[in-house]
Amino acid sequence: MSSNTHTRRHFILSSCASAVLPLAAPSVLRAQQSTDAFPQSEPAISTQVPVQRNLSAFQQQDWRDHFERLGDGCLLADISSRALHYWGPDGETYRLFPSSVPLTEELTKRGYTEVVRKRENPSWTPTSSMRERDPTLPQRIEGGAFGNPLGTRAMYLSWPAYLVHGTHDTRKIGRQSSSGCIGLYNQHVEALYPIVKIGTQVRVL
Repeated sequence: MSSNTHTRRHFILSSCASAVLPLAAPSVLRAQQSTDAFPQSEPAISTQVPVQRNLSAFQQQDWRDHFERLGDGCLLADISSRALHYWGPDGETYRLFPSSVPLTEELTKRGYTEVVRKRENPSWTPTSSMRERDPTLPQRIEGGAFGNPLGTRAMYLSWPAYLVHGTHDTRKIGRQSSSGCIGLYNQHVEALYPIVKIGTQVRVL
C-alpha cells in the first residue's frame, strides 16, 4: 500500500471522529477505531478493483430525516455513502459504521423494513439465485465455521434473505461486495448487536 493511501486512510479516520464529536447528545458512541477494524493492508478482492473509502460515509445524519419516530431504535443503511447509522430509543445513542453494500443495483433493495430476529454465529445457506450465479457455492456453512460470510453476528430483516451482518473478510467493507446484505466489521457488528432490539426500524437508502 502506498504512503498516499496510508495518509488518505489516516485522514478518513480523523474525519470520522470529528464528524460525531459535535453532537449535542451527551452519550455519543462512535465506531471502533482500531488497527484490526481498519486494517492498514488490504489485498485486492480478485474480481474487482479496490474502492477507496468515501469521506461522506462518515458524515452525521439526523434520524428525523428518515423516520417519523425513534420507537425501539432506527437503522439507516446508506448505500451511496456505504455507511450504517444507528440511533437508540433513548434519543442520545448514535453510532456510525462503514459498511459493505450490494454488488449491483439489481441486487439492492431499498425502502423500509425492520429487524425481525438476531443470531450469534449464524449459519449461512446460499439462496437459489446465489447458486445460479455461482454453482460452486456450498449448500450450507455452519456458524463459526471458516469461510462463513455472515461473520460473528447477524440481524435479519423482514425482507427474506436480507441481513445486517459481520464479515471475516475485511476487504469487503467500504466496497460493493455483497449479494444484497449490509456487511460490517465483526468488531462493529458485535458492538451493535446487543443494543439493536427486535422491531428496530430499518431504512435502506
